[in-house]
Amino acid sequence: MRVLIIGSGGREHALAWKIKQSTLVDKVYCAPGNGGISSIAECVDIKPDDITGLIGFATRNKIDLTVVGPEAPLALGIVDRFCVNGLRVFGPSKEAAKIEASKVFMKQIMKKYNIPTADFEVFEDSARAKRYIEGLKRNFVVKADGLAAGKGVVVCSSKEQGISAVESMMERREFRNAGSRIIIEECLEGEEVSILVITDGKDCVPLASAQDHKRIFDGDNGPNTGGMGAYSPAPVATPELTDSVMNGIIRPTIAALGKENARYTGVLYAGIMVTDAGPKVLEFNCRFGDPETQVILPRLKSDLIELIEASIDDEIDMAKPDWDERACVSVVLSSGGYPGEYETGFEIEGLDALDKAKDVFVFHAGTRSADGRTVTAGGRVLNVTALGSDIRDAIDRCYNAVNLIEFEGMHFRRDIGHRALKR
Repeated sequence: MRVLIIGSGGREHALAWKIKQSTLVDKVYCAPGNGGISSIAECVDIKPDDITGLIGFATRNKIDLTVVGPEAPLALGIVDRFCVNGLRVFGPSKEAAKIEASKVFMKQIMKKYNIPTADFEVFEDSARAKRYIEGLKRNFVVKADGLAAGKGVVVCSSKEQGISAVESMMERREFRNAGSRIIIEECLEGEEVSILVITDGKDCVPLASAQDHKRIFDGDNGPNTGGMGAYSPAPVATPELTDSVMNGIIRPTIAALGKENARYTGVLYAGIMVTDAGPKVLEFNCRFGDPETQVILPRLKSDLIELIEASIDDEIDMAKPDWDERACVSVVLSSGGYPGEYETGFEIEGLDALDKAKDVFVFHAGTRSADGRTVTAGGRVLNVTALGSDIRDAIDRCYNAVNLIEFEGMHFRRDIGHRALKR
């Protein structure tokens, strides 16, 4: 089997690493890939949103399966167009991908089908949104409707902060058209957990639980990022909680999308807040999480390709993934200044020392090769990942590996997994 992976981040490196292990796979390509992916797959210089170019490549090279990593090409309808061209592809249709591409669509689906989430209001006019904020008496969240690379969410503890968020999204258009509509919703309190499933639109199978760390600084301070680290399993995801999420949120959402002529196949990612009133949806994503994938896949003992094929072939009810009981932790090393402005092109030192480290994996995100060196090429640069006998052991092994790596301006959180340790 010849497999094409679309994307260039740490998630795609983890996907390539896992797919490469499949006995069903002969050749792996990645478009466009990165400096780390190039060591295990053939990188192709085609951007993820160049759907016409990707179709041409997949056709010419007789690609048997395409796995879409990022949300943008899914929102653009890459699955629909691949299918029309007779190409086998893993992911939701354009209509189904609106579960992530439009927060308004997502919230309206949940409201219509009584799926638990935060109370919300939708605004298309900044003046009306600001007047609404003036009447609020507790913390709230302002969210851009469209895709904003994980950064279009502002948790507000003051009216001034909320008004500033509205102005940046709707008036200054810092997220372009993604902020032409916004949602203002109640701020849910509790502990977050990521629950991912693979579905064929009828049935689904859960993947291992994980917990992401969105904020840039220790203690969950500072602005939101695409994710600064993760761990799996998440102790908050007890069997009872997982059953509650599956039966009260995941399965009803898949059924609801089917009723709305948006049958969902692929990975469905639910960002859940565990509140005193039970689990509620913070967000849905239409693809593998990043950096959750980097801690889930090292724990998957089964063949990922078999799960993907079962999703495409409407046979996911037959799938029974096998999981490593050990814990996994991943720490993101980012460029100084991220998620704001940052410089790139700095040489990364210390990677060779980890090449043969047991149960330690370095998934590249924003890197490229230059004259035989690996240099920084993005905001989130590397995902240093380690398996351990438990969360404490995995954390220690992960940070021991982090300490061997250096590049100018390198930033990382030092408290990944702190909630798990408290439990």
